[in-house]
Amino acid sequence: MSYPEENQEALWRTWSERPGFLGWLMAVNHRAIARRFIVTSLLFFVAAGIMALLMRLQLARPENTLIGTDRYSQLFSMHGSVMMFLFAVPIMEAVGVYLVPLMVGARNIAFPRLNAFSYWIYLFGGLMFFSAFLLNIGPEAGWFSYVPLAGPDYSPGKRTDFWAQLITFTELSALVVSIEIIVTALKMRAPGMSLDRIPLLVWAEVVTAFMVIFAMPAVMLSSTFLITDRLVSTHFYNAAEGGDPLLWQHLFWFFGHPEVYIIFVPALGMISQIVPTFARRPVFGYLGLVLALVITAFLAFGLWVHHMFATGLPPLGMSFFTAASILIAIPTGLQIFCWIATLATGGQVRFATPLLFVIGFFFTFIIGGLTGVWLGSTTLDSQLHDTYFVVAHLHYVLIGGAIMPLFGAFYFWFPKVTGRMLSETLGKWNFWLFFIGFHVTFFPMHALGLDGMTRRIYTYGADRGWQELNVVATIGAFVLAISVLMFIINVIVSLRRGTVAGDNPWGASTLEWATSSPPPPYNFQFIPIVGSRDPLWEKGERRYVVGLPNEVRSVLITAIHDAEPDHTTSFPSPTLWPLLSALATTGLFIGSIFTPWAVIWGAVPVAVGLIGWFWPSRQETEVNCALEQKPELPAQ
Repeated sequence: MSYPEENQEALWRTWSERPGFLGWLMAVNHRAIARRFIVTSLLFFVAAGIMALLMRLQLARPENTLIGTDRYSQLFSMHGSVMMFLFAVPIMEAVGVYLVPLMVGARNIAFPRLNAFSYWIYLFGGLMFFSAFLLNIGPEAGWFSYVPLAGPDYSPGKRTDFWAQLITFTELSALVVSIEIIVTALKMRAPGMSLDRIPLLVWAEVVTAFMVIFAMPAVMLSSTFLITDRLVSTHFYNAAEGGDPLLWQHLFWFFGHPEVYIIFVPALGMISQIVPTFARRPVFGYLGLVLALVITAFLAFGLWVHHMFATGLPPLGMSFFTAASILIAIPTGLQIFCWIATLATGGQVRFATPLLFVIGFFFTFIIGGLTGVWLGSTTLDSQLHDTYFVVAHLHYVLIGGAIMPLFGAFYFWFPKVTGRMLSETLGKWNFWLFFIGFHVTFFPMHALGLDGMTRRIYTYGADRGWQELNVVATIGAFVLAISVLMFIINVIVSLRRGTVAGDNPWGASTLEWATSSPPPPYNFQFIPIVGSRDPLWEKGERRYVVGLPNEVRSVLITAIHDAEPDHTTSFPSPTLWPLLSALATTGLFIGSIFTPWAVIWGAVPVAVGLIGWFWPSRQETEVNCALEQKPELPAQ
């Protein structure tokens, strides 16, 4: 089914962004914003990877003087902070920003101006953080910035203050993106897409968004307490004045452990979309996979104390957290068995690059999960705490559990984003170098940790016997870097000369493949009507919703449970106000590092930006009044 040509042109004009650089600054299309998120986070990923290579060079030989102690402290603090706050969480949410509206049959994400604001505030926070590092005032207390080390007595100057404000920037961005994803998935689904027909990646992004909403306020509160301790001499963490340093650990890890699953859960959703596509059959155990995502999120909030077993907490209390640490392996194991069953009962499984990264995830994450169970034991954790064994476990869980599926997702959805295929030959080289380089890098760290090598160590004596394994880990790190470089080359070459993909090159079953590759500005000419969990594998003629006007950015709002049409509304046009509001907010946040008065005076331009943002035009008001009624939308 297609529009007459003049109607298609009207729809294109209505939803297109303004051309030129000014139009680029004003853009509110969810795919444009998601691409910026992805590219920016990948640049931060590369920068953090370079920092990791410098650290591996420093540790490759005993008593090395390649990097000074102060710069090394900044390197490992920057590496962890960038990977966690500027790469892992933002890129997982960015995948949702791009795909969730397409997968549920919507024309844009909910609150498109807020979506643009989330990117700008994320970008400005990242630029502030790297500017501090280049000016030699980068953080030095690690990515979890324990007090009293991060307090005013042991970390003078503004280094920790910049770290604390990075938290404010990135968590504000993550929170508003979460709200957009939840509203889009629950209120903008195509008719017929009831809750038991939502694609599993959408479920994963919704679960992640709720986790962000419950977890992020804890770390924002903890970092705010930290910066007020440092700036205006409050004493939240000062034991001499009635504060408690353990309060920091409780607040931070109440966020920090769920954050691992905030990164991990979207990767599970990606796998649940990739596996059935290459198995050529619907996923096995749909309901079990959804429940496993929810249970994982719920249990993730009951594990934070297993990061604090060395702090002298009551043994009985710690035993409950040991049990919870073991229990959380059950829903993940259920998902792995469902994916294996899908592959085992499928037809002719196609072992393309996306599926290779998924299989690499199986092998790698199981190792990380097993070591996680060991560290969940209070007795063993007390011996391995703050050693390289924990560093190895963390990277096995995060890189094996999240980055490998993410690379698979890049290969899987790249044709949807660009209209071209990535090279399979380079992709397989990318996979094998990444897989081998990863294990060569991080597996020896288990042995180093068991032998007593502590994390954050700057150098070590030749008599410790650690050089050989550190050399092996350094070689593996460079193999890993070559793999990432090969991926970047693959992307650049494929963007110019890659094979034209077509609309659905993998023969997938979900709605993002029902439109062109790349999609038009409005995503869908007609909103599809869904009759099953795999709408593109349905037999028979497809049905669509018609009747939405072409002259305004009209969208269909549906009921939460059964996705029945509720009403239509119009989305706001592109504007500079999200950018201006983000600039004003950035001024407030950075100014507050130097004086508390910046919070008061900085609120004035923020208020001006928000007033301009939300001030309705008469035309938009009239359009919304006309559209906000229960639609009479015939299906064809």
